[in-house]
Amino acid sequence: MGADLIIENAAEIVTCAPRAGEARPGVLTGASLVIEQGRITHLGPAERVAAELAAKGRTPASFPRLDAAGKAVLPGFIDAHTHLVFAGDRVDEFSRRLAGEGYLEILRHGGGILSTVRATRRASREELLRLGRKRLDAMLAHGVTTVEAKSGYGLDRDTEIRQLEVACELGCLHPVEVVPTFLGAHAVPEEYRGRPSAYIDFLIAAVLPEVAARGLARFCDVFCETGVFSPAEARRLLRAAADLGLGLKIHADEMSPLGGAELAAELGAVSADHLLHVSPAGIAALARAGVVAVLLPMTAFSLREPYAPARAILEAGGTVALATDFNPGSCYSESIPLLSALGAVALGLSAEEIVAALTIHAAAALGIAGTVGSLEVGKQGDLVVLDAPSYRHLPYRLGVNLVETVVKRGEIVCDKRNPGGTAC
Repeated sequence: MGADLIIENAAEIVTCAPRAGEARPGVLTGASLVIEQGRITHLGPAERVAAELAAKGRTPASFPRLDAAGKAVLPGFIDAHTHLVFAGDRVDEFSRRLAGEGYLEILRHGGGILSTVRATRRASREELLRLGRKRLDAMLAHGVTTVEAKSGYGLDRDTEIRQLEVACELGCLHPVEVVPTFLGAHAVPEEYRGRPSAYIDFLIAAVLPEVAARGLARFCDVFCETGVFSPAEARRLLRAAADLGLGLKIHADEMSPLGGAELAAELGAVSADHLLHVSPAGIAALARAGVVAVLLPMTAFSLREPYAPARAILEAGGTVALATDFNPGSCYSESIPLLSALGAVALGLSAEEIVAALTIHAAAALGIAGTVGSLEVGKQGDLVVLDAPSYRHLPYRLGVNLVETVVKRGEIVCDKRNPGGTAC
């Protein structure tokens, strides 16, 4: 149900509530925020909040209190693209890429995703749970209160189902809320080598129905890329997923301008992700269709690829979210500070655009903007307190984790001021 809490004395409360014509992300000063049973019930000038509470027979002193004096308070961060559940690592592959070997070249020779598939197929459910909890702990310490978790390291029925079951269980066991996505079409497994269309047939017939019937995922995703799955194959899978009630996502135009963005717009996907090589037509299509562009600059940095055209997407009227793409191959990092820095320095986003991309726009990319992503009355009491007086320090302090306290549904779940208390 959630807990009760009042946040007082903040240098600023950044609501990220949409406000027409305003560039700043709803910054309040001299304000208090009240959470009751996990939901925000009061937000505004401290005197007004006190009066509203008095009308209900309560006082600020009757609540557990979080003193945010001199600090900035923001909505909890939402990491809208991760590959959370896997076993093994690919440190050797990282060295190979540094030596000049390409990502798709490594995949063609049985490495890359296929290497993680072999390790994940061998891993027990208990091992995947242990690894997942450890990773969620690290994400929580970076201020993440909601995370998307993709499957895609099984490429068979049993392991894909096990990954999704683990993701769902992690969401029950851990303070971080987990949104599971089925990414069975992450690569062509070795047993289907050279037969990607037959593998799509297998997913549609043998895996998708169970995923949907058991409610194991909210979305279906596909890696639409040269040498992986064509737009026609991706379209066939995603239409089948939509018929079963799943929302749609696409790994689009990462390595080449294959038309993934246009396909996302055509099918009404909630997001198109990566977009390093998106075409001008694809950018326009995303904006017209209201598909969120989830940009992953840490992956471009790791692969030494060109960055996605964030400014062009925004100027076309598109919506940009930022995510880590946490995974064992192309971006083994859960660092929101690095993501924020690259958002500013590499993508050219302002501090305001970065905050929105990590909160309300990331929530839109998961179809949950009505519940989380901003600090508004009626929404979940998910927030972070920075050890800084303003949200503008987030990209300014390059690579520094400024998160001091994390609140999920009104409960303090991470408090670095009190290392002997709430762990994070």
